[in-house]
Amino acid sequence: MSYEATRKRYDAAGQGHLLQFWPKLSEPERASLLVQLDALDIERVNKIYKRAVSSEKEAAENTGKEVIEPLPEDAADSVIGDPVKEKEWRSVGLEAIAHGQVGVLLMAGGQGTRLGSSAPKGCYDIGLPSHKTLFQYQAERIARLQTVAAQENGKPAGSVVIPWYVMTSGPTRPETEAFFKRNNYFGLSPKNVMFFEQGTLPCLTMEGKVILEKPSRVAVAPDGNGGLYAALRKPLSPSDSRTVLSDLAERKVQYIHSYCVDNCLVKVADPVFLGYCIQKQADCASKVVPKAYPAESVGVVARCGDKYSVIEYSEISKEQSERRDPKTGELAFRAANIVNHFYTTAFLHDTASFEEQLAFHIARKKIPFVDEQGETIKPAKPNGMKLEMFVFDVFPFTKHFAVLEVARNEEFSPLKNAPGTGSDDPGTSRRDLLAQHKRFLERAGATVAEGVEIEISPLVSYAGEGLETVRGKKFTRSGAVEAVEELDALV
Repeated sequence: MSYEATRKRYDAAGQGHLLQFWPKLSEPERASLLVQLDALDIERVNKIYKRAVSSEKEAAENTGKEVIEPLPEDAADSVIGDPVKEKEWRSVGLEAIAHGQVGVLLMAGGQGTRLGSSAPKGCYDIGLPSHKTLFQYQAERIARLQTVAAQENGKPAGSVVIPWYVMTSGPTRPETEAFFKRNNYFGLSPKNVMFFEQGTLPCLTMEGKVILEKPSRVAVAPDGNGGLYAALRKPLSPSDSRTVLSDLAERKVQYIHSYCVDNCLVKVADPVFLGYCIQKQADCASKVVPKAYPAESVGVVARCGDKYSVIEYSEISKEQSERRDPKTGELAFRAANIVNHFYTTAFLHDTASFEEQLAFHIARKKIPFVDEQGETIKPAKPNGMKLEMFVFDVFPFTKHFAVLEVARNEEFSPLKNAPGTGSDDPGTSRRDLLAQHKRFLERAGATVAEGVEIEISPLVSYAGEGLETVRGKKFTRSGAVEAVEELDALV
């Protein structure tokens, strides 16, 4: 689009200030700015801003008025202490995997900034004996699950595929793709690992004007993990016109498991969760863990009126957070959200039909900007807003929602904080994963000497299966094993 056409469009949208430095810009800077402005749907940005502001105002006015209720019994279940149900759901899930009906969506757009690393979070080494990264662990879990699903459903070895769709962000995509290539996709076939990109939105002033971070560059930020839904409909890359949704359709995938990269215990494409959701005929579902204590600062999945939603910790009163279920004595609002979800592909297609009704959330931040002279200013206090959508914003639009509670020590150990913090850091991730591997061995009938740490490759066991040969053995040496036979050296 020409300068004149762009100027006209942006003036009409009330955002003409983005071209205020045009006379001073060099030709390459002008070209760069025009490319950005052409790609930006400025009319949509204005709509999103208005909707976000009115939604925030409405939410503030309704605080305390909406009836928040715990999950009804028929919408939620638990695997904790119920091996019979767990076995049944696992069988249903493995069958769906064996028939090529399951895909996996990984949200991996974050950088390890808080961990002291600028690399994508999935490239992080939490200090395991094997020094495997989060990406490698998840890839190897997929590989093992493909094998288990084939074996248990009489399919030929190597015939079962779980396609993996990796959502990156602008800053992390090149490094993520290079990391996978360098590591030969951790043994998976490259044609079954697809990368796509989370969207971005311009940063705005409190009055809704788009911020320039340089005279020739608009300030942008990722649109939140809820940007996932729109990203599924966009081309995988400028040179690849396929979308995630078109690829899912071509592969005839019916069910999707979606999760965040920073959980070292995540059961990727968990057959138990999948089987539960398939049996419940859910179109969307959430995996949760029990809240550790009433004041734990986590969002909980609950009923808000007649809809399902994630209620943020700040939105629940002290009285509600301490309320107990009269039947069980457990916390009434205990379904802690761990950003671990199930969808039917039909539901993911449907998100386009109600996207206009979804309101973005406003995060007020300190955003560098240029002043009238074109000088960059770094503000000392919040001067603008980033607009984000959350992945759970679609829950109120589901027709058949379900929730499955799982054990925290088996499935959730997030990596959020710098080494040495003492909670949700590399040390706790390492500790929790090695503790799980010790339980795998003990459940299989072995004993592990005090202080011994054994890491079992996901290629050996996905969830404790395949370790029958260790029965009666006592392990006295620490180490990492890549094959079940290697365990003998640690006795």
